[in-house]
Amino acid sequence: MKLTATKVDKVKPRSKDAKYTDGRGLYLLVKMTGGKYWRLSYRHLNKQKTIALGVYPDVSLALAREKAAEAKKMIAAGEDPAQIKKARRVNKIEDSQNTLHAISTEWFEIKMGDKSDGHRKRAWRLLEREILPYLGSHEIRSISANELLVPLRKIENKGNLETAHRAKQTIGQILRYAVATGRADRDCSVDLKGALKTPKEKHRAAITSPDELGQLLYTMDQYGGGIVVKTALLLTPHFFLRPGEIRHLKWSDINWKEKRIEVPKEIMKMDFPHIVPLSTQTFAILEEYSRMSPKRSIYVFPSARGASRPLSDNGVRTAFRSMGYDNDTVCPHGFRSTARTLLDEELGFRIDFIEHQLAHAVRDVNGRAYNRTTHLQERARMMQKWSDYLDSLKQKAKKKIDEKRKSL
Repeated sequence: MKLTATKVDKVKPRSKDAKYTDGRGLYLLVKMTGGKYWRLSYRHLNKQKTIALGVYPDVSLALAREKAAEAKKMIAAGEDPAQIKKARRVNKIEDSQNTLHAISTEWFEIKMGDKSDGHRKRAWRLLEREILPYLGSHEIRSISANELLVPLRKIENKGNLETAHRAKQTIGQILRYAVATGRADRDCSVDLKGALKTPKEKHRAAITSPDELGQLLYTMDQYGGGIVVKTALLLTPHFFLRPGEIRHLKWSDINWKEKRIEVPKEIMKMDFPHIVPLSTQTFAILEEYSRMSPKRSIYVFPSARGASRPLSDNGVRTAFRSMGYDNDTVCPHGFRSTARTLLDEELGFRIDFIEHQLAHAVRDVNGRAYNRTTHLQERARMMQKWSDYLDSLKQKAKKKIDEKRKSL
């Protein structure tokens, strides 16, 4: 039975602490000393948790229910209200101070904690220099798309088009966090679609010559670095994933039974989940690596600086440099272009299979976006053929090198 204002007011302390339930996790804790405290019991990430909502009579029954409803919105959005409350307290953020600066700080602490130091520094520097000086003191609920466009235009007018788009994306993440935590009504950054100039696409260094690719794969096979970097290095040509997506893979993302990687949308650039079918070669590499690599981290490729971090964004890139390949010849991201070109031109696979495996926003003839399982069988066959092709190029390069050594 739900509580009433009268019952809350008249309930007396007992010989031991007592709970009076209002329903859906909200209850009044009456201490044997006479104090009355509002609590909300909830589950987050399969753990039972409790958050304090205030003390009666400062917080009435009606207000406690409002606070409980706000916390449940956060839980439904995948957030932990206790963690958010802690972040607000650390940064002295009160509910009446829902400024962009305050919520940006809160978002940064909660959402950027597992990112690399370099990523965190770049994200905060962008906010601190380009956005917060203009909008930081504004109440976040009141910020309009037109107001948001002002600092973005200033960045754009400097010729920094990629930075402008990155700033818009970051502000969108903060606004969506504010919506999830009950401090904003909507993400107004979506109204700015098409408002900024499109930066010219930078073509990343990629090898598309089969002979040169075979030589590179053979050289990669000889790399003598640590097991974490070497495994990430060897898998990069096979996976088609972006470097950041590979670095942030977790052991829980590997479906060993189905022999595939199930990448959550949180680490995908296009913000939707993605499946990478594992070839027999990549499955074997991961299986051996899992036996040799101690499970000290949730990440498949942890940083050498600490198990709580993923591998540095320079880990694989530096390995290429040590093998004599500069930025203008090879970069980790370039293997996506390599795969797209050779799967089409050399192996003859359909472009829509390739594009979908690259996690591009492929649509069917009716304009509907494919889901992550579209053409999965065909994509699995393609991924196996691709690994077989890479192995054949590597063996061909090895044969040439061996013959050359014999002739000396």
